[in-house]
Amino acid sequence: MRPALALAASLLLAPLCAPGAAQAQGGAAPSLSIGIGGAVTSLDPHFYNASPNNSLSMHLFDRLVERDAKAQPYPGLADSWRVIDGTVWEFKLRQGVTWHDGKPFTAEDVAFTIGRTPNVPGSPGGFGGFVRAIQKVEVVDAHTIRLHTAAPHPLLPTELASVAVISRHAGEGASTEDYNSGKAAIGTGPYRFVAYRPGDRTELARNEGYFRGMEPWARVSYRFIANDAARTAALLAGDVEVIDQVPSSDMAKLRREPRIHLSEIQGLRLIYATPDRSRRGQVPFVTDNEGKPLAANPFDDVRVRRALSIAINRQALAERVMEGTALPTGQWLPEGTFGYNPEVKPPAYDPDGAKRLLAEAGYPNGFRLVFHTPNDRYPNDARAAQAVAQMWTRIGIRTEVEAAPWASFSVRSSRQEYGIRLGGWGSVTGEASYALVNILGTFDREKRTGASNVGRYSNPELDALTARAAATLDDAERAALLRQAVKLATDDVAIIPLFQLVNSWAVRRGLRHEARMDERTLAMGVRPE
Repeated sequence: MRPALALAASLLLAPLCAPGAAQAQGGAAPSLSIGIGGAVTSLDPHFYNASPNNSLSMHLFDRLVERDAKAQPYPGLADSWRVIDGTVWEFKLRQGVTWHDGKPFTAEDVAFTIGRTPNVPGSPGGFGGFVRAIQKVEVVDAHTIRLHTAAPHPLLPTELASVAVISRHAGEGASTEDYNSGKAAIGTGPYRFVAYRPGDRTELARNEGYFRGMEPWARVSYRFIANDAARTAALLAGDVEVIDQVPSSDMAKLRREPRIHLSEIQGLRLIYATPDRSRRGQVPFVTDNEGKPLAANPFDDVRVRRALSIAINRQALAERVMEGTALPTGQWLPEGTFGYNPEVKPPAYDPDGAKRLLAEAGYPNGFRLVFHTPNDRYPNDARAAQAVAQMWTRIGIRTEVEAAPWASFSVRSSRQEYGIRLGGWGSVTGEASYALVNILGTFDREKRTGASNVGRYSNPELDALTARAAATLDDAERAALLRQAVKLATDDVAIIPLFQLVNSWAVRRGLRHEARMDERTLAMGVRPE
C-alpha cells in the first residue's frame, strides 16, 4: 500500500514584483503574490478546519499522507503504510526530513500531533474527527509509528491526509497565538513563516532544505482580498499573479482578457443551509409574524425542513446567482465520488407543496426568521442568501438576511447563536464519510464526532450507519453503506443542500496553475511556463 522563523530585514522590506520583473533584476529568484477571497483566521493548523486556513497551513506544514489535485492520496511524511492486523496501522516515516529550524523530524512529532489535534482550546471547529478512531499511539522507533484502533478503520490514511504534522519541540505548551506570532509556526513544509497580519496577508519565504526540492518562488505574499471587484482589479493591475474564487460576474471579461487565463475544475464543496437543532424551545432570530419568539423550535419538525428545502429553486440559484459556476444538488458530493448516491436528486422546486407542508406542521401563516450568512467566505455567499430569503418569503416564511465577515460569523455560528445560517463544506477526502462524521455526526467531544456540526443535528440511526461504514474493509460494501447514509440524511433533511461549486482561479499569462478539487489555493500549484 505505497501510495529561520524570519528573514533578514532587507528581504522583508524588498518590494514584491511580478515573476518576469523579478527575474530581470540581476537574475534574482522570483516572487509570487496570491489574492484569496476567504479570510485566514489562524496559522495554528489544528485550530479551525476551514479551507483558507488549510490552504495556508499546507505551505508551512506537511501531513503523513498527502492528496493530489484530484483528491487521491500519496505518500507525504510517511513513505509507506500497511495494516499489521485489522486494528493496527504501521507508518514508515521519511528519513532525513528536518523542521524549519534544522531539528530532525521523528515519530515523536507524529505522536505529539495526534495527541494535540482534538485538544486545541477555543477551536470553533477542529480536526478531532480525523483521529477519532485512534485508541493508542505506539512509537516503534524514530521512523516507525503504529496506530491502534478499536475496530478496523480502512479510512485512517485518508483521514490523516487532513492532519498537519507539527513539531513536539515547538508545539509543547504552545498556544494558538504562538502559531499566529510565528513562534511555534515551525513546520517541515516548502515555505517558512515570515509575517502574519490577520485580515491582510501572510508573508512566506522558501524552505531551501525542503525534502521534495526547492520551490521556484523565493517569496510568497498570501493576501486576503475579500471584495470581489478589488480582487479582480488587483490581478488586472499586476498587484497579484493569481486569484481564487473568481467572481462569476467577471468570468466573461477575464476569458476575453489576453493577459489572463482561467483554471477551473468541478469542486467538492457544497453550499447549504443549516437550521438550528441545539434547542427544543425558543430559537434565536425565529419568531411568529408579530415578532414574538416561537415556543417550540420549528426546525425540529421534518415537514418544516422539507418545506424550506422544496421552496428553493436550485436551478435558478445556479444559473442566475452563480452564473453557471455551480451545479444544483441534493447531496454533498458530485457524481463519480465514493458514496455518491445516484438516486438522490436535487429536490424539485415546489412552493405550493412547501406551503402545504407548513400548514400541516401548524404554521399555515408561516413565521419570521433571520438567515445569517458570511459575506466574504464563499463565492456570492451573501447574494445566494438573499435569493434564498426571497424564495422562503414567497411561501410565508418572512426572511431577512444578516451578513457578516467570516471572522466574526464563524465564531458566532460555532456558538449556536443563529437560528439558520448559510455554510459550506468541502469533502476533501472525495468520499461521503468526511461529511457524515464532521457535519452530520452527533456532536460529541469524547467520540470526536460532529466537530463542525454547528446546527447540532443528531440522528442515532445515521451515526450507527456511519460507524458501520467506517469499520467496513470491503470497498463495495462500504460504498453501499455510504449511499444508504446519504439517502437517510437527505430524507431527514439533516441540512438543506443548495449547490456544488465549480472551483476557479484566474492566473497571469506566463504561469501554469493546477486546479484542485479541494479548492486549496497553493503557491506549490503555480509554476512559470
